[in-house]
Amino acid sequence: MRLDTKKITVIAMFCAIAYVIVVFVRIPVVMFLKYEPKDVIITIGAFMMGPFTGFVISLIVSLVEMFTISDTGVIGFLMNVISTCAFTCTAAFIYKKNHTMKGAALGLFAGLVVMTLSMLLWNYLITPLYLGVSRSDVVKILVPAILPFNLLKAGINMALTILLYKPVVTALRKACLLPPSETGANKRKLNPGFMIFALALLATCVLSILAMRGII
Repeated sequence: MRLDTKKITVIAMFCAIAYVIVVFVRIPVVMFLKYEPKDVIITIGAFMMGPFTGFVISLIVSLVEMFTISDTGVIGFLMNVISTCAFTCTAAFIYKKNHTMKGAALGLFAGLVVMTLSMLLWNYLITPLYLGVSRSDVVKILVPAILPFNLLKAGINMALTILLYKPVVTALRKACLLPPSETGANKRKLNPGFMIFALALLATCVLSILAMRGII
């Protein structure tokens, strides 16, 4: 699809939805770490329009967030972009090469791994700058806090993307904001096996967060 009015409209819509989610949905998980579902919206957009579009949406949303609601400034902006792109762009790149439900699942799993590993590294490098602690102090929380947080975050993103991608694509095609599928893939229903997997993954991640919060 050309970079025309429709594509710009869809990109702007995804940016707006992702930003609204950041403002209103911030779920504490462990320590200073909070889950925001914005990556789900950005990943759906990247699946539709490619990994570079995912990067652009992530950049715009993180930039607006930095100038409006963020209290972490440039460092928070950098961490947001790295985290989102590690998950979203990895998943979208693989899905673009293998445009099937299995390709989407493989891409999302790869995104989970890349994001989790990259955030271990970047939290080790960057967290001391905005928390004002030593790097040795950060090492102490990498495994008990940062690792499980990013696994849970990516797991929820993976599950919600699988569940929401097809309905969102169908709605946008009905609104004539996306072109019809060349392969007719939009006519196929979501594989029940993938739906069960996504629901089970989502339930597991939610229960794990509740347990970490001491709620259950």
